[in-house]
Amino acid sequence: MKRIIFPLLLGVIISYSSLAQNKTFYDFTVETIEGEIFTLSQLKGKKVMVVNTASKCGLTPQYELLEKVYRQYKDQNFVIIGFPANNFMNQEPGSNSEIREFCSQNYGVTFPMMAKLSVKGKDIHPLYQWLTSKEQNGVLDTDITWNFQKFLIDEEGRMVMTISPRQKPDSEEIIGWITQKK
Repeated sequence: MKRIIFPLLLGVIISYSSLAQNKTFYDFTVETIEGEIFTLSQLKGKKVMVVNTASKCGLTPQYELLEKVYRQYKDQNFVIIGFPANNFMNQEPGSNSEIREFCSQNYGVTFPMMAKLSVKGKDIHPLYQWLTSKEQNGVLDTDITWNFQKFLIDEEGRMVMTISPRQKPDSEEIIGWITQKK
């Protein structure tokens, strides 16, 4: 009996583990900063940089570099998506419309910005649960350490790596990843 049950139980555990790791970035739906539904599956075939942003942070000037990188590589199957979050010292207190206006007026942001959400804690958004949990993304566990942490997603919707908030969006590592051919 043990010879039958153990392999069967092991098979169920492996199948469950595989299901969790088979979820991709494309399985999520988010809300744009304008309040519209945005299915991330629309980005299939593109490399994506996901960044949690804030308007009142010492790293806020990274918006300028994010926009520069976006404009330079957007025609090469690359996109940046900003996710405003107020998880660190209340550095993103504004409403979605205030955030949109701030980004546009101060940094000329044209890359897609999503509605404000939580990137950590008990109210963490499901996308950020996936981004930070190896059990869900199949790659690594990571903590969101501050505003402007970057996650790189490949053309298949798989998590590739996370980049420190302090690393600039136009770093050699990031540009190398964007321009690397499959």
